[in-house]
Amino acid sequence: MSIESLKKALKEEKLIYGKDETLKKMRSGKINEVFLSSNCPKQLREDILHYSKLASVKVSELDVPNDELGIICKKPFSISVACY
Repeated sequence: MSIESLKKALKEEKLIYGKDETLKKMRSGKINEVFLSSNCPKQLREDILHYSKLASVKVSELDVPNDELGIICKKPFSISVACY
């Protein structure tokens, strides 16, 4: 299910990539959902989960590694965190 919502956000061009932008948007409460790759660094995963509880944001932990997530998002680089 989370891959479908990722593809929907990608199609609507509302996807934001990267930990810095994601954390910034979470703190300001401007996002709906966060997508984490299966091999997202442990500390980053903990930070995202902490802020998601504070901001009541849904976090989807995907079954794909960051290099495959980059391919799904049609980017030439690995993506560990994305949000919309």
